[in-house]
Amino acid sequence: MRGAAFVAIAATIGNFLQGWDNATIAGAIVYIKSDLNLGTSVEGLVVAMSLIGATAITTCSGAISDWLGRRPMLIISSMLYFISGLVMLWSPNVYILCVARLLDGFGIGLAVTLVPVYISETAPSEIRGLLNTLPQFTGSGGMFLSYCMVFGMSLLDSPSWRLMLGVLSIPSLLYFALTVFYLPESPRWLVSKGKMLEAKQVLQRLRGREDVSGEMALLVEGLGIGGETSIEEYIIGPGDELADGQEPTADKDKIRLYGPEEGLSWVAKPVTGQSVLGLASRQGSMVNQSVPLMDPLVTLFGSVHEKLPETGSMRSMLFPNFGSMFSTAEPHVKNEHWDEESLQREGEDYASDAAGGDSDDNLHSPLISRQTTSLEKDMVPPASHGSIISMRRHSTLVQDGGESVGSTGIGGGWQLAWKWSEREGADGKKEGGFKRIYLHQEGVPGSRRGSLVSLPGNDMPAEGEFIQAAALVSQPALYSKELLDQHHVGPAMVHPSETASKGPVWAALLDPGVKRALLVGVGIQILQQFSGINGVLYYTPQILEDAGVEVLLSDLGLSSDSASFLISAFTTLLMLPCIGVAMKLMDISGRRRLLLSTIPVLIVSLIILVISELVDLGSVVNAAISTACVIIYFCCFVMGYGPIPNILCSEIFPTRVRGLCIAICALVYWIGDIIVTYTLPLMLSSIGLAGAFGIYAVVCVISWVFVFLKVPETKGMPLEVITEFFAVGARQAAATKNE
Repeated sequence: MRGAAFVAIAATIGNFLQGWDNATIAGAIVYIKSDLNLGTSVEGLVVAMSLIGATAITTCSGAISDWLGRRPMLIISSMLYFISGLVMLWSPNVYILCVARLLDGFGIGLAVTLVPVYISETAPSEIRGLLNTLPQFTGSGGMFLSYCMVFGMSLLDSPSWRLMLGVLSIPSLLYFALTVFYLPESPRWLVSKGKMLEAKQVLQRLRGREDVSGEMALLVEGLGIGGETSIEEYIIGPGDELADGQEPTADKDKIRLYGPEEGLSWVAKPVTGQSVLGLASRQGSMVNQSVPLMDPLVTLFGSVHEKLPETGSMRSMLFPNFGSMFSTAEPHVKNEHWDEESLQREGEDYASDAAGGDSDDNLHSPLISRQTTSLEKDMVPPASHGSIISMRRHSTLVQDGGESVGSTGIGGGWQLAWKWSEREGADGKKEGGFKRIYLHQEGVPGSRRGSLVSLPGNDMPAEGEFIQAAALVSQPALYSKELLDQHHVGPAMVHPSETASKGPVWAALLDPGVKRALLVGVGIQILQQFSGINGVLYYTPQILEDAGVEVLLSDLGLSSDSASFLISAFTTLLMLPCIGVAMKLMDISGRRRLLLSTIPVLIVSLIILVISELVDLGSVVNAAISTACVIIYFCCFVMGYGPIPNILCSEIFPTRVRGLCIAICALVYWIGDIIVTYTLPLMLSSIGLAGAFGIYAVVCVISWVFVFLKVPETKGMPLEVITEFFAVGARQAAATKNE
């Protein structure tokens, strides 16, 4: 956990530099205008060049990051920050200054787009929301420190705008050093390119433990896009419920589920129960019946959270140590010299012509072996095959070690497992199918089946203890039916490195789950931009001036410019504790609840601002009301609508197209920013401040409705499970529409 937190802090220096630059140019433009004799249009262009650069780079940043990786793009961002700072320090004329601002915009665009993605892909699901709120915190912190610097320099006899802008190069050097020498590549990106050994080493560093086999298996499963997913319910018990050597298929009511580690298995009995998740999928729940427009996706996600306590980790009561409680394997001696990327196997496991030496080019070697099924009853199994799953030592998915397997949970109370199902084909022969399962416990302690209680450590539950779990069942991401004939024992798996040559898959954008996620991401980014934050920022100095704050500071001997900078610094300082509260609540209350709670406050603040503009209550009263509304608006915005759209967008897309989809959402964000920035003066001149803020209030109302109907709760859930839910929800919505 600590490793992931330090990595996130280092990555968000890019957002710190963005905040620093935004505040610096706001102060420096006062001196640039007088020094270079700029007209109003050119002045606006100097300020807007970074916005233009950020928008332009966003169009290609996602696809390139899916190709090159997240870390190289962050390195490029730090270099652009550094170079632009040096050029701005030198700028002999406005043309060079505009070029420097354009380069600065490129760096900003890369950082704003990719830092949330990088954090989401490296952070544990339990604290992903907290860490992904850091960009908002560091950005506001950068603005505060920059305003303080500009205020200090404004007290000089002849402030240098070049020095103000050029200081950017100093923190950007730190950013460059950290991206090159400290930040690892995203483990999810590494897995998508087949670099399994490097991904495992990165995960071990980020999680601070040796055993990361469960999460490694999860990352591999996250490579899939689309596919048919069903929701099932199981009663699950210890793996030793079936005697060693007994076929789970011998009892038609029971199947064996296999975990991601050698010796990790459970016995499950399918049921047609009343699980919350199952009912949400089949019926849309009572909420959907009373709110017909609500997306079934929202109910589906909500069904996972409504029965769980509000804790930061959301640790499910499903097997407190899921692996250690039900592992039936004997301890193994850890082999310190194994090569995870090696496709060579030991012994006679899976005799196959496709098996070769240590090469990532050998894509068709099976990665998972299992016990023999009735398909192989006439075959003599290798000696290493037992009554439990046998994961080969050189598997790219697992670690063959002797340490506790209690870390095989994949976060948020979810567990990854597989099952082998058999059915009789048309020709009378039995056919096998390999299925991947995401398990989640249903209910609360009082509703547990049997006498199962939370057992600490590696305690084994007593015989006959079971729990009920919901399951998302789908085909494994790397399972190849075509390879089944080549490997007569067990399921054949394609090596993840086969995905390396595929690059961004534009066709994947047409997948129903991806389209639904894009609707949520693009919608919330557009609505955020039109919710009034730019208008309030633009109007704040005038409000505070009307409140007499600037006059008071002038009486202390400060110039109007210095007073304005100090006021701006104070405003940004107020944001920091509010963002700190949001960081605490992001993984407890959740993204959806924070939005639904804070957006109404934004609406009320804007309405009161409109009323204070239309009704004359006296200059002092009006100024006091306006000042209070602005402060409340800022504080609530940075707690919810500020960071959450970027957090959601970094969570809801599949690994292979995450960069591409994030770029689409970010492009919408920057275009919306441009539209709002350039339409605000027109709105103020045509319909006045009251009209502009009235429109923003209406947009906030629309935003609340959109969040309530369309935005699901993603707190504490692994990214791969989130994308699976979007796929299931999209199909459920389509089925409901066709009825």
